[in-house]
Amino acid sequence: MIIDKSDRIHLDSRTPKYLQVVNLILDEIEKGNLKVGDRIPSINETSFDLLLSRDTVEKAYNELRDRGIITSVRGKGFYICSTNMGSKVKVLLLFNKLSSYKKIIYYSIIETLGAQACVDLQIHHYNRNILEDLLVQNLGNYNYYVLAPHFFDKNSHPETAYDLIKKIPKDKLLIMDRAVKGHENEFPGIYQDFAKDIFEALESGITLLRKYTRLILVFPRGDHYPVEIMDGFKRFCFFHDFNNMIVDGIDDEPLYEGDSFIVLAETDLVNIIKKSREQCLKLGKDLGIISYNDTPLKEILAEGITTISTDFNHMGRSIAQQILGEEDKIPIKNPFRFIVRKSL
Repeated sequence: MIIDKSDRIHLDSRTPKYLQVVNLILDEIEKGNLKVGDRIPSINETSFDLLLSRDTVEKAYNELRDRGIITSVRGKGFYICSTNMGSKVKVLLLFNKLSSYKKIIYYSIIETLGAQACVDLQIHHYNRNILEDLLVQNLGNYNYYVLAPHFFDKNSHPETAYDLIKKIPKDKLLIMDRAVKGHENEFPGIYQDFAKDIFEALESGITLLRKYTRLILVFPRGDHYPVEIMDGFKRFCFFHDFNNMIVDGIDDEPLYEGDSFIVLAETDLVNIIKKSREQCLKLGKDLGIISYNDTPLKEILAEGITTISTDFNHMGRSIAQQILGEEDKIPIKNPFRFIVRKSL
């Protein structure tokens, strides 16, 4: 039986109460007080004994069940089915692509989970049909499914694929990188708010941006970038009265002194730098550049490229901590930063 004293639950602890219940049961297993086949108290009994809400205890029992420690028998209650606390949690990552940024997230997840989990990776390539096939093959085989819900239809219009996403049990699903539009508070995980992020980032650098006569967003069409980035850019320019335009690439036209570019694709970033050198336009004075998503290379490229960027390491770490029960499984907005360097 688990400890029936409420003084084992510390209300001022940084460890969530449900995880403290998990640790109490694991502690009893480690001491030999609970063995395979032993019944543990019901959710209501544990709620009463530990002076906790029923929801908190139920969350703890779900966590133990996901770890393969307990099982429920209909009409009889909960039983210890394994005392192997080293059992690895099985995780399936469902990414939209494997870019350099997704690799940062992937390695951050792997590093944080360590030996406690077995992680597999599949790519759905923005295609809901591929996701559907992956779910048919894998539903029921993993403790957690981490999904990057970036999807586009055959006409390259964004879609949510909500009908497929809701097939994944909610207690096993974590959303990563973007929220499901119209269901932002329904799924736990960590996401970017693309429109709000770029709006607030540009506001934080507004003094530097006022040096320039025009803001140009280089937004490649057909490359599956979040359209909310354009929405946030337009809103910023409207509210702060910036002369602006949106183009889908850097063509053969010359650059003009007084322009400041916000660039998503690294090919466009390289083209602007090359053109600025050819036209003898000094970055940060005659011409401004802000690149989307930070990398170590941008720190040294052209004496430093200013970036606006989400924290990919934090995103992966947070997902892993939710899987391990070290963070509450709730929707979390990922930090977004404006990093000023010489190009602005």
